[in-house]
Amino acid sequence: MDLTILYRGPLASCDYDCPYCPFAKRRDSGAQLRSDRAALERFTGWADAQTGDRLSVLFTPWGEGLVRSWYRKALVELSRLEHIGRVAIQTNLSGRTAWLAEAERDKVALWCTYHPGQTPYERFLGRCRELTALGVRYSVGVVGLDEHLEEARRLRSALPPEVYLWVNAAEGHTYTDEQAGRWTALDPLFPYSRHPHRTAGLPCRTGESVISVDGDGTVRRCHFVRAELGNLYDGSYRSSLGPRGCPLDVCDCHIGYVHLETLPLYDVFAGGVLERIPARPMRLPAPDGLAPPTSARPLLPLVSR
Repeated sequence: MDLTILYRGPLASCDYDCPYCPFAKRRDSGAQLRSDRAALERFTGWADAQTGDRLSVLFTPWGEGLVRSWYRKALVELSRLEHIGRVAIQTNLSGRTAWLAEAERDKVALWCTYHPGQTPYERFLGRCRELTALGVRYSVGVVGLDEHLEEARRLRSALPPEVYLWVNAAEGHTYTDEQAGRWTALDPLFPYSRHPHRTAGLPCRTGESVISVDGDGTVRRCHFVRAELGNLYDGSYRSSLGPRGCPLDVCDCHIGYVHLETLPLYDVFAGGVLERIPARPMRLPAPDGLAPPTSARPLLPLVSR
């Protein structure tokens, strides 16, 4: 089996207080942190034992994982396993990076978000430079709010050209064509984030080759569909895997719609789906605002509400 797993344990604490995030500045108790650590160690132990499968793992914690030693340990250990194709994590990059020298850098990757106002620009850029020096694959992004635009432009000009800077449309925010154009000039793929995608009944890789797993091992097709497919640890999920259409009306999150078979994003991000790194550097947008394709397969139009 070739399986991609999005893992999200009970961790909900974060060291930032972004006003657009409902999990900002949460504090987990000691008991909650111990529970999260035990859940993660159980998961990595399971992954270690799945030598007959080919696994890729993306950690998508509600809080900030890399300030916790057990997440750093998990990335290092999983990256060293022969049957793990890729291991990545979403992070605000607030913590140190030297530990990544212990990881297999052909397999480990970071999906980094820059939050202006939460960390000094030079500190964040310094962390990015550390990743570059270590040879670690990473992408960097921002939330597309007007007050972030100049900082995003500054960051884009400072990052190596091969580092993809992505832009997430702010939740509940509507963009004029002029506003969208400014963000598309930074991220040629921004049009995919600008509008939610109609998904009802459309084929999606989630539930077939991509699954979501929580701290108890409950398996769902993705983070946004609550129906359960079984449990990871008793193997009951395996018989539930298969092609299926999306049961939701729309999908507005990259970690969901990237897996839609009606979008060409597996071609665009070939080899870097989990860490959100395109197969080719993103430069100037195409005339219609979409990024140029990375293969002969044509891009499909956006579908919005």
